[in-house]
Amino acid sequence: MRKVIIIPARYGSTRFPGKPLALLWGKTIIRHVYEKALASEIEEIYVATDDERIFNEVISFGGKAIFTSKEHTCGTERVAEAVNILGLDREDLIINLQGDQPLFPSEYFSLLIKPLLFSSDIHMSTLATPIKNLKDLENPNKVKVVLNKEGRALYFSRSPIPYFVPPGKEPLYLKHIGVYAYTKGFLDKFISLPPGDLEISEKLEQLRALEYGYKIAVTVVPKEVPEVDTPEDLEDIKTLKEGEL
Repeated sequence: MRKVIIIPARYGSTRFPGKPLALLWGKTIIRHVYEKALASEIEEIYVATDDERIFNEVISFGGKAIFTSKEHTCGTERVAEAVNILGLDREDLIINLQGDQPLFPSEYFSLLIKPLLFSSDIHMSTLATPIKNLKDLENPNKVKVVLNKEGRALYFSRSPIPYFVPPGKEPLYLKHIGVYAYTKGFLDKFISLPPGDLEISEKLEQLRALEYGYKIAVTVVPKEVPEVDTPEDLEDIKTLKEGEL
């Protein structure tokens, strides 16, 4: 079984054009993400991009990159094209690492793929972390997730979930960390499915898997993973010390 990390990256972000090439602590964001992937000790790592500037940046620091179509509507489609170019088999394991997570902890990679290695009825795996403040809970850009007793996703939402009715113990609110692992076989199946109604409503691609009855394992991790969605997010990260979460 091959294990491959694919980092989808495009230049034309609506909220932050050119984001992968923005500088953080003297390196581009895409280089930070790639170096975090290298620390996972997974040997095959590629950036999948439709932009020559991003491609050349990755090659310049010794990374590997794959040119993909400009027609993709989401990162998962870009990842799917990349793994087909690489000729992966159905059983091979893919990690879809977002290109806007320059502080992704290297120790999280093994936690992400573990459910797929030890359970044959899991189709997809992801991560979540406890929400520590009301601002994040109410922020629609911070996606929330609720789990069943086996640690599988029941639902993802931009709204605060679950709803709490006092008295009683307040629930543990979880923020979804947007990184995924799955086999190529499941990725092919996922891409072939039409978008679901809930996915369209929430603008959350992972809901497609739940709507069609597939199981998503969610491992709860202690550390937040800051994401760079906007220039303001990047400025916030710059206030941290390098490597600090």
